[in-house]
Amino acid sequence: MSSRTPSSPLRAAVAEARERGRAQVLVIGGGINGIATFRDLALQGVDVLLVERGDFASGATAASSHMVHGGIRYLENGEFRLVHESVQERNRLLRNAPHFVKPLRTTIPIYSTFSGLLNAPLKFLFGFSGKPRERGALVIKVGLTIYDLFANEGRATPWHDFRGRARSLRELPKLNPRIRYTATYYDASMHDPERLALDVLGDGIAAGGRALNYVEAVGADGGAVRLRDLVSGEEFAVAADVIVNASGPWTDLTNAALGTPTRFMGGTKGSHIVLDNPELLRATGGREIFFEHEDGRIVLIYPLKGRVMVGTTDIPADPAEPARCTDEEVGYFLDLIGDVFPGVPVSRGQIVYRFSGIRPLPRSEAALTGQISRDYRVEVGDLAGVPLLSLVGGKWTTFRALGETLSSAVLDLIGAPRRVRTEERQIGGGRDYPRTRGDVAVWLRAHVGGDTPRSRLLFERYGTRAAEVWRHLGAGEDAELLGGELSTRELDWMVREEHVVHLTDVVLRRTALAFTGRADRAALEAIADALAPVVGWDAARRDREVADTIAVLRDAHGVDA
Repeated sequence: MSSRTPSSPLRAAVAEARERGRAQVLVIGGGINGIATFRDLALQGVDVLLVERGDFASGATAASSHMVHGGIRYLENGEFRLVHESVQERNRLLRNAPHFVKPLRTTIPIYSTFSGLLNAPLKFLFGFSGKPRERGALVIKVGLTIYDLFANEGRATPWHDFRGRARSLRELPKLNPRIRYTATYYDASMHDPERLALDVLGDGIAAGGRALNYVEAVGADGGAVRLRDLVSGEEFAVAADVIVNASGPWTDLTNAALGTPTRFMGGTKGSHIVLDNPELLRATGGREIFFEHEDGRIVLIYPLKGRVMVGTTDIPADPAEPARCTDEEVGYFLDLIGDVFPGVPVSRGQIVYRFSGIRPLPRSEAALTGQISRDYRVEVGDLAGVPLLSLVGGKWTTFRALGETLSSAVLDLIGAPRRVRTEERQIGGGRDYPRTRGDVAVWLRAHVGGDTPRSRLLFERYGTRAAEVWRHLGAGEDAELLGGELSTRELDWMVREEHVVHLTDVVLRRTALAFTGRADRAALEAIADALAPVVGWDAARRDREVADTIAVLRDAHGVDA
């Protein structure tokens, strides 16, 4: 590959890491929590190197429910600290990442008044683990009141409200007519979690951090970590003053590879399906429907990007095995849609995408998966005299606070001061973000050549970073692809600035093409043709990238491209 190809900065970074052979801090795992720790350390002036064996944000981070939420159901487990932190972090993300995080109106259909009135306090006070009971209006009212009180500081969303059956059905006429009430409250949506993770990563790189994708930790040479570049196959060692294992559900597997076996993790699988069903989309009324199914699982029906996402399951899973959304889970989702919207027909043929991931939960003896703590902790170990910190747990919403906590533990170990706080620090394309519709139009005219469908798409995809992308598009010959969904120069930008290595990186994580069911063979061929000269693929490599992407879409996401 020519040294002048745009992909060379990334491979040059790998070469630099190999030649230097050390960093103050090595972070293993490029999901949102590893990325948040990386960003926080870089902002403190620490020499930090992040390595990720796949693409950034491609594991559990990419399998989220696309929500930023406080976890109202964690109140029953007594996890008040986590709920309080979560709603505060939600409020901060609404301010600091307004390009990707928006208020989400959420409605709970309720079928009884008193059900669960004893179960909830028994579970909280005495650890009662019997069969879950449907939560009635009184229990939900208490929970939402506590939830809203936690959110008061820095509140960015309205208080909850209750409505009776008649008014609820006027607003959402397709709801099951057996409902007695609905409760509506606000959390936040996160329409592009992978892109938000990339923005957090970019902030860390801008502060001087180094980050490598497709580089795997495969062993240890004394106190140094042996890494393998999965693009070239080369191996090299990196020594560090502190090693952070932030590999999520794979934390124990990573520690085993380093020769320091642990038994910290006990994750559960969460699956989702995405449907192209306009009638179901209209039935949601533009809000998330969040409820408890008859088996006690919390599930959601969520309008997103012109589609409807349905999830999620909570099943014990082995992180050594690929997580897949099974046909049994699909049947479960279709049944629950029928319970909530009995008059809306749904079918398997309307599913355009399915996905599954493993939550990085701690090992637990809880009888029910819903009782496993969603909080996080840091375990301190040792690799041949080098401190090895293992992150156990963690959820999307609290990534900033978690990253700060883990970073502070590292700073204590290396004797470095905290120089920067991040509570009010805007993220990536959320900086100087225009808030009103009129302000957006003014911004588009000033920064991206006018208010057009293409400029709107860039603004939605990058936030205010769209101005940088627009300048890049204008610096060379640019041709639109897929009706303006992409362009040749934008792909060049993704390779140069967003670490794209494979075709899957574009269709699964840099865009929503796969999620919305638009990654057909024709689209894959067009993108691969445009990427090939940018990254230096020959015809055989280009064909292999298309074939590999088709296989991933089929095997992991149920898509026939």
